[in-house]
Order: sequence, then structure tokens, then C-alpha cells
Amino acid sequence: MPVISRFFGIVIKMYFLQDEHGVAHFHAVYGEYNGVFSIKPLRMLEGDMPPRAQKLVLEWAQQYQAELQSMWDKQLFKQLPGLE
Repeated sequence: MPVISRFFGIVIKMYFLQDEHGVAHFHAVYGEYNGVFSIKPLRMLEGDMPPRAQKLVLEWAQQYQAELQSMWDKQLFKQLPGLE
């Protein structure tokens, strides 16, 4: 799973498989915690990420929502900046 971004110990990844099913989403990993986030609407679908990490992921995803959706639609990898 390609890494799209890294910030504050959080790693954002997205599967780039043509047969990926379900809603447009990405994965976030923070230590031993994981989360699956939908792109539209932005929200955590499943996982066990602490609230602070969820907030950071959602803040980041809001900034790059259009790029995330484009990557999902086109199945093209692009690295995105992290939060500053």
C-alpha cells in the first residue's frame, strides 16, 4: 500500500488496486492504532485511533480532499504534504 503522506507519527496510505471495492477511502496508521477514513464525507469508518489522531487525520484530509478523490478515481499515486 503506497504511503501518501506522513505527519506527527501518522502514516496515510491508500490501496491502488483496480478491484478495490467500497466507498472511496484511505488508511491511517498511528503506532499500533489504525483507521479507515472515507473521502466523501470525511469521517472515520472503522478503527481504533485515539481522538486526537483522528482529528489530525481529518484536518489533513480536509485540506487534500480533492486530491484524495482524484487519486482514488484515477488510481494514480501522488505524495501529499503533511500537516505543519
